[in-house]
Amino acid sequence: MYETILYSVSEGVATITFNRPASLNSINRQMVDDLRDALDRVQGDPNVMCLVLTGAGRGFCAGADLSAGLVRDPAEVARTLREMYNPVIRTLHGMEKPVVAAVNGVAAGAGCNMALACDLVIAAASASFIQAFVRVGLVPDAGGSYFLPRLVGPKKAMEMVLLGDAVSAAEAERIGLINRVVPDGELAPEAAKLARRLAAGPRSQGMIKAMFSKSMEMDLEACLNMEAEWQARAAATEDCAEGISAFLQKRKPVFRGK
Repeated sequence: MYETILYSVSEGVATITFNRPASLNSINRQMVDDLRDALDRVQGDPNVMCLVLTGAGRGFCAGADLSAGLVRDPAEVARTLREMYNPVIRTLHGMEKPVVAAVNGVAAGAGCNMALACDLVIAAASASFIQAFVRVGLVPDAGGSYFLPRLVGPKKAMEMVLLGDAVSAAEAERIGLINRVVPDGELAPEAAKLARRLAAGPRSQGMIKAMFSKSMEMDLEACLNMEAEWQARAAATEDCAEGISAFLQKRKPVFRGK
Protein backbone atom coordinates (compact mmCIF):
# COMPACT_ATOMS: atom_id res chain seq x y z
CA MET A 1 0.00 0.00 0.00
CA TYR A 2 2.84 2.40 0.84
CA GLU A 3 6.16 2.95 -0.92
CA THR A 4 8.32 3.99 2.03
CA ILE A 5 6.68 2.61 5.17
CA LEU A 6 5.09 -0.60 6.40
CA TYR A 7 1.75 -0.53 8.21
CA SER A 8 0.17 -3.29 10.27
CA VAL A 9 -2.38 -3.69 13.06
CA SER A 10 -2.48 -6.45 15.67
CA GLU A 11 -4.16 -6.70 19.08
CA GLY A 12 -5.17 -3.06 19.07
CA VAL A 13 -1.65 -1.88 18.19
CA ALA A 14 -0.76 -0.21 14.90
CA THR A 15 2.89 -0.38 13.83
CA ILE A 16 4.39 2.05 11.35
CA THR A 17 7.84 1.02 10.15
CA PHE A 18 10.05 3.39 8.18
CA ASN A 19 11.09 1.29 5.21
CA ARG A 20 13.97 2.88 3.32
CA PRO A 21 16.72 0.78 4.92
CA ALA A 22 19.29 1.46 2.19
CA SER A 23 19.34 5.12 3.29
CA LEU A 24 18.90 4.41 7.02
CA ASN A 25 15.24 5.37 6.55
CA SER A 26 16.02 8.97 5.68
CA ILE A 27 12.98 11.13 5.01
CA ASN A 28 11.90 12.10 1.50
CA ARG A 29 8.64 13.64 0.29
CA GLN A 30 7.04 10.27 -0.37
CA MET A 31 7.78 9.10 3.15
CA VAL A 32 6.12 12.20 4.60
CA ASP A 33 3.05 11.62 2.42
CA ASP A 34 2.92 7.95 3.39
CA LEU A 35 3.42 8.74 7.05
CA ARG A 36 0.70 11.38 7.14
CA ASP A 37 -1.79 9.01 5.53
CA ALA A 38 -0.90 6.20 7.94
CA LEU A 39 -1.22 8.50 10.96
CA ASP A 40 -4.68 9.53 9.75
CA ARG A 41 -5.59 5.84 9.61
CA VAL A 42 -4.39 5.33 13.16
CA GLN A 43 -6.43 8.26 14.43
CA GLY A 44 -9.54 7.20 12.56
CA ASP A 45 -9.50 3.50 13.45
CA PRO A 46 -11.48 2.80 16.65
CA ASN A 47 -9.83 -0.61 16.90
CA VAL A 48 -6.37 0.94 17.21
CA MET A 49 -5.55 1.96 20.76
CA CYS A 50 -1.78 2.45 20.53
CA LEU A 51 0.86 3.21 17.88
CA VAL A 52 4.43 1.94 17.60
CA LEU A 53 6.87 3.81 15.37
CA THR A 54 10.07 2.01 14.36
CA GLY A 55 12.52 1.53 11.50
CA ALA A 56 13.52 -1.30 9.18
CA GLY A 57 17.13 -2.44 8.94
CA ARG A 58 20.04 -0.85 10.80
CA GLY A 59 18.50 2.51 11.68
CA PHE A 60 15.40 4.18 13.04
CA CYS A 61 15.59 7.31 10.87
CA ALA A 62 18.64 9.28 9.74
CA GLY A 63 16.68 12.52 9.25
CA ALA A 64 16.06 14.36 6.01
CA ASP A 65 17.30 12.77 2.81
CA LEU A 66 19.54 15.66 1.74
CA SER A 67 20.09 14.03 -1.65
CA ALA A 68 16.35 14.42 -2.33
CA GLY A 69 16.66 18.19 -2.31
CA LEU A 70 14.40 18.89 0.67
CA VAL A 71 16.60 21.82 1.72
CA ARG A 72 18.24 22.65 -1.61
CA ASP A 73 16.02 25.65 -2.33
CA PRO A 74 16.08 28.04 0.67
CA ALA A 75 12.83 29.65 -0.48
CA GLU A 76 11.07 26.31 -0.14
CA VAL A 77 12.47 25.30 3.25
CA ALA A 78 9.88 27.05 5.42
CA ARG A 79 7.01 25.79 3.26
CA THR A 80 8.39 22.27 3.35
CA LEU A 81 8.56 22.30 7.13
CA ARG A 82 5.16 23.89 7.62
CA GLU A 83 3.35 21.67 5.12
CA MET A 84 5.24 18.38 5.51
CA TYR A 85 7.17 17.91 8.73
CA ASN A 86 5.13 20.00 11.17
CA PRO A 87 1.79 18.21 10.64
CA VAL A 88 3.49 14.87 11.38
CA ILE A 89 4.98 16.18 14.63
CA ARG A 90 1.67 17.72 15.70
CA THR A 91 -0.15 14.46 15.06
CA LEU A 92 2.35 12.27 16.91
CA HIS A 93 2.36 14.60 19.88
CA GLY A 94 -1.32 15.45 19.90
CA MET A 95 -3.18 12.25 19.03
CA GLU A 96 -5.22 10.84 21.90
CA LYS A 97 -3.70 7.39 21.52
CA PRO A 98 -0.34 6.58 23.17
CA VAL A 99 2.62 6.52 20.78
CA VAL A 100 5.74 4.43 21.40
CA ALA A 101 9.00 4.94 19.50
CA ALA A 102 11.06 1.76 19.24
CA VAL A 103 14.46 3.08 18.21
CA ASN A 104 16.78 0.63 16.47
CA GLY A 105 20.10 2.09 15.42
CA VAL A 106 20.61 5.75 14.61
CA ALA A 107 17.96 8.43 15.17
CA ALA A 108 19.41 11.62 13.73
CA GLY A 109 18.13 15.11 12.97
CA ALA A 110 14.41 15.09 12.24
CA GLY A 111 14.43 11.35 12.90
CA CYS A 112 15.64 11.97 16.43
CA ASN A 113 13.03 14.65 17.02
CA MET A 114 10.28 12.49 15.58
CA ALA A 115 11.12 9.91 18.24
CA LEU A 116 11.08 12.61 20.93
CA ALA A 117 7.58 13.64 19.81
CA CYS A 118 6.34 10.20 20.84
CA ASP A 119 5.02 9.59 24.35
CA LEU A 120 7.43 6.82 25.29
CA VAL A 121 10.80 5.94 23.74
CA ILE A 122 12.36 2.51 24.09
CA ALA A 123 15.74 1.98 22.44
CA ALA A 124 18.05 -0.87 21.54
CA ALA A 125 21.39 -0.80 23.34
CA SER A 126 23.18 -0.03 20.07
CA ALA A 127 20.91 2.92 19.22
CA SER A 128 22.16 6.49 19.17
CA PHE A 129 20.56 9.92 19.11
CA ILE A 130 22.11 12.79 17.17
CA GLN A 131 21.03 16.41 16.77
CA ALA A 132 22.88 16.44 13.49
CA PHE A 133 21.69 19.80 12.12
CA VAL A 134 24.80 21.78 13.04
CA ARG A 135 26.93 19.32 11.09
CA VAL A 136 25.43 20.64 7.86
CA GLY A 137 24.91 24.25 8.88
CA LEU A 138 21.22 23.96 9.77
CA VAL A 139 19.12 24.52 12.88
CA PRO A 140 16.90 22.00 14.70
CA ASP A 141 13.49 21.33 13.20
CA ALA A 142 10.70 18.76 13.60
CA GLY A 143 10.04 20.05 17.11
CA GLY A 144 13.58 19.75 18.40
CA SER A 145 13.62 23.24 19.91
CA TYR A 146 10.47 22.34 21.84
CA PHE A 147 11.08 18.77 23.01
CA LEU A 148 14.80 18.71 23.68
CA PRO A 149 15.16 21.41 26.39
CA ARG A 150 12.00 20.16 28.09
CA LEU A 151 13.39 16.64 28.29
CA VAL A 152 17.03 17.20 29.24
CA GLY A 153 17.17 20.84 30.38
CA PRO A 154 18.48 23.90 28.53
CA LYS A 155 22.21 23.34 29.10
CA LYS A 156 22.31 19.73 27.97
CA ALA A 157 20.02 20.54 25.06
CA MET A 158 22.33 23.36 23.97
CA GLU A 159 25.33 21.04 24.16
CA MET A 160 23.60 18.49 21.96
CA VAL A 161 22.53 20.96 19.28
CA LEU A 162 25.75 23.02 19.19
CA LEU A 163 28.13 20.06 19.08
CA GLY A 164 26.00 17.55 17.19
CA ASP A 165 27.67 14.60 18.92
CA ALA A 166 26.05 11.18 19.05
CA VAL A 167 24.42 10.28 22.36
CA SER A 168 24.39 6.57 23.16
CA ALA A 169 21.20 4.83 24.23
CA ALA A 170 22.58 4.37 27.74
CA GLU A 171 23.43 8.07 28.03
CA ALA A 172 20.07 9.04 26.55
CA GLU A 173 18.33 7.04 29.26
CA ARG A 174 20.55 8.55 31.96
CA ILE A 175 19.78 12.15 31.00
CA GLY A 176 16.05 11.55 30.59
CA LEU A 177 15.96 11.81 26.80
CA ILE A 178 14.34 8.37 26.52
CA ASN A 179 12.54 5.96 28.84
CA ARG A 180 14.24 2.61 28.54
CA VAL A 181 17.14 0.69 26.96
CA VAL A 182 16.92 -3.02 26.12
CA PRO A 183 19.31 -5.48 24.45
CA ASP A 184 19.19 -5.26 20.67
CA GLY A 185 17.44 -8.59 20.20
CA GLU A 186 14.73 -7.70 22.70
CA LEU A 187 13.65 -4.35 21.22
CA ALA A 188 10.77 -5.58 19.08
CA PRO A 189 9.21 -7.91 21.68
CA GLU A 190 9.63 -5.39 24.49
CA ALA A 191 8.10 -2.61 22.42
CA ALA A 192 5.21 -4.88 21.45
CA LYS A 193 4.67 -5.86 25.09
CA LEU A 194 4.61 -2.22 26.16
CA ALA A 195 2.25 -1.27 23.33
CA ARG A 196 -0.18 -4.08 24.16
CA ARG A 197 -0.28 -2.89 27.74
CA LEU A 198 -1.06 0.65 26.61
CA ALA A 199 -3.64 -0.61 24.11
CA ALA A 200 -5.48 -2.29 26.97
CA GLY A 201 -5.60 0.97 28.93
CA PRO A 202 -8.55 3.29 29.60
CA ARG A 203 -9.93 6.25 27.68
CA SER A 204 -8.24 8.56 30.18
CA GLN A 205 -4.83 7.91 28.59
CA GLY A 206 -5.67 10.38 25.84
CA MET A 207 -6.81 12.90 28.43
CA ILE A 208 -3.54 12.48 30.33
CA LYS A 209 -1.62 13.25 27.12
CA ALA A 210 -3.65 16.40 26.53
CA MET A 211 -3.20 17.57 30.13
CA PHE A 212 0.54 17.09 30.21
CA SER A 213 0.96 18.79 26.84
CA LYS A 214 -0.72 21.91 28.25
CA SER A 215 0.67 21.82 31.79
CA MET A 216 4.22 22.80 30.75
CA GLU A 217 2.96 26.26 29.87
CA MET A 218 0.75 26.73 32.99
CA ASP A 219 1.22 27.87 36.55
CA LEU A 220 0.00 25.79 39.51
CA GLU A 221 -3.42 27.44 39.76
CA ALA A 222 -4.13 26.85 36.08
CA CYS A 223 -3.05 23.21 36.40
CA LEU A 224 -5.32 22.67 39.40
CA ASN A 225 -8.28 24.07 37.48
CA MET A 226 -7.43 21.93 34.44
CA GLU A 227 -7.23 18.82 36.62
CA ALA A 228 -10.71 19.46 38.02
CA GLU A 229 -12.13 19.89 34.51
CA TRP A 230 -10.47 16.83 33.02
CA GLN A 231 -11.15 14.64 36.04
CA ALA A 232 -14.86 15.30 35.56
CA ARG A 233 -14.53 14.24 31.91
CA ALA A 234 -12.67 11.08 32.89
CA ALA A 235 -15.23 10.23 35.57
CA ALA A 236 -17.98 10.32 32.93
CA THR A 237 -16.36 7.60 30.76
CA GLU A 238 -17.41 3.97 30.58
CA ASP A 239 -13.83 2.97 31.34
CA CYS A 240 -13.91 4.82 34.63
CA ALA A 241 -17.10 3.01 35.64
CA GLU A 242 -15.46 -0.29 34.71
CA GLY A 243 -12.27 0.58 36.56
CA ILE A 244 -14.10 1.41 39.78
CA SER A 245 -16.28 -1.70 39.53
CA ALA A 246 -13.23 -3.87 38.98
CA PHE A 247 -11.45 -2.27 41.93
CA LEU A 248 -14.41 -2.88 44.27
CA GLN A 249 -14.81 -6.45 42.98
CA LYS A 250 -11.07 -7.11 43.27
CA ARG A 251 -10.68 -8.13 39.63
CA LYS A 252 -8.70 -6.88 36.64
CA PRO A 253 -10.56 -4.19 34.67
CA VAL A 254 -11.44 -4.68 31.01
CA PHE A 255 -11.18 -1.27 29.37
CA ARG A 256 -12.65 -0.56 25.96
CA GLY A 257 -11.36 2.93 25.27
CA LYS A 258 -14.78 4.49 25.82
